[in-house]
Amino acid sequence: MALIIGLTGSIASGKSTVSLMFDEFQIPVVDADKIAREVVYPGEEAYNKIIETFGTHVLREDKTLNRKKLGEIVFDDQEKLEALNQIVHPAIRKRIIEKRDGFVQDGASCVVLDIPLLFESNLTNFVDKTIVVYVDENVQLQRLMERDEFGESEALKRIKSQMPVKEKAKLADAVINNNSSKTVTFEQLEDILRKWDVI
Repeated sequence: MALIIGLTGSIASGKSTVSLMFDEFQIPVVDADKIAREVVYPGEEAYNKIIETFGTHVLREDKTLNRKKLGEIVFDDQEKLEALNQIVHPAIRKRIIEKRDGFVQDGASCVVLDIPLLFESNLTNFVDKTIVVYVDENVQLQRLMERDEFGESEALKRIKSQMPVKEKAKLADAVINNNSSKTVTFEQLEDILRKWDVI
């Protein structure tokens, strides 16, 4: 039986950094953010439904989806956001399961599902174990401001719009403290994988 690990964190917690580290152990990663972009490519079912629902003005000249424009339409409109989620979320979930099962059929003994909203979207039933990448809020704030060139109030707004990383840590099977160096983070990941008999 393959072990399915759910990897999550919060904005600027360093989850993407940890996600890349699984490469070192030849463990495949299914990236939910990448899938979210794939399912709205021209010709995909979700893409067609979005045009049906929101019209062709959400497309760029090359017929690809203008995510920014679509984001502006749904941002302050709960009903439209709900309509978009009803189209996109089932497509993402279906693709995540297809990719996960594909890796397992190909003989992978462990597969990682990198899902930012793992707990918020109630997707823990897709995985056997969960890892949360944790940082203190002041570190998170600093990193987010540097990374996205946000002012403090804008960065705080982004952080506050998500489930606090402390809450996520309480729900996790394992927590990686990412307040210090990449080396320390890597060692923590290695320890977890050893403990779970993955490596």
